[in-house]
Amino acid sequence: MIEAEGLTKFYGSLPAIRDVTFRVDKGEVVGFLGPNGAGKTTAIRILTCYMPPTAGAAKIDGIDCFEHSLQVRGKVGYLPENNPLYSELSVRRFLRFAAGAKGVNGKKEKVEVDRVVSICGLEKVSERIIGHLSKGYKQRVGLAQALLNSPSVLILDEPTIGLDPTQIIEIRKLILDLREQHTILLSSHILPEVAQICQRVLIINNGQIIATDTPANLTSQLQKSAQISIQVQGELERLTPVLESHEGVQKVTLRDHDLLVETDRSRDLRSDIARAVVEQGLDLLELKLVDLSLEDIFMQLVTEEPTQEEAQS
Repeated sequence: MIEAEGLTKFYGSLPAIRDVTFRVDKGEVVGFLGPNGAGKTTAIRILTCYMPPTAGAAKIDGIDCFEHSLQVRGKVGYLPENNPLYSELSVRRFLRFAAGAKGVNGKKEKVEVDRVVSICGLEKVSERIIGHLSKGYKQRVGLAQALLNSPSVLILDEPTIGLDPTQIIEIRKLILDLREQHTILLSSHILPEVAQICQRVLIINNGQIIATDTPANLTSQLQKSAQISIQVQGELERLTPVLESHEGVQKVTLRDHDLLVETDRSRDLRSDIARAVVEQGLDLLELKLVDLSLEDIFMQLVTEEPTQEEAQS
């Protein structure tokens, strides 16, 4: 549904993205991650026909974003990071204006505006002036305009930025409800949000895609050791040297209320660790395996030292 092939964009002599290639299949919800300046916004602008690439090609539903931009725009609903709303208009009047700009006119306009107002939970504020709304409702209005004319693809750039926790939960639930009818590319700095919503992630750094997979597969590839969290009642400091001396234990980290034990992944040492706790006369409260979080994966990938070949390129 979304295809990027060798996308490269230069601003003067500075490459913003280089040879970016990925695809998002129909019905997928994919997170697009990267630090500030990594190239996310540039790639999104190309996919939404805001600007052409210097090299490479982008397609939405098989249609070239540069050669047939008007057709592509009819298939894409876009919520940019800086949600552009006319604050002096009412919600319904703004949505009618946006519908007309998308070619939705006549009787269909009212039906379509009513539809997105209902989907985004805007019924109570549909006649209110946008400038008087909370940040959460403004994001809902921005999402509603993206949904006008039932686009097959939604591209959402930081949809929960600046929202309070309650508003974040509401917008997140709304996006989850939309994923059954739309292919979604979601750019966000809130990594737990991406982990909850997205089936797969793309990670971009220094203008290049450095990883694309499910969070589970990335964890499997990157987690070099098994990590076991244990909570005990008693003196944690007494237990640390005992575990460090155990064969197969690579590292023991004392944290506020627990110990994190890194072990050889080829061996399951949970029973041995539990036995060591009991032998020390301590009460074992909890013992569990800990996987890398999406935040751990992200930080590990974007802070890796470049290889000698990469540094010289």
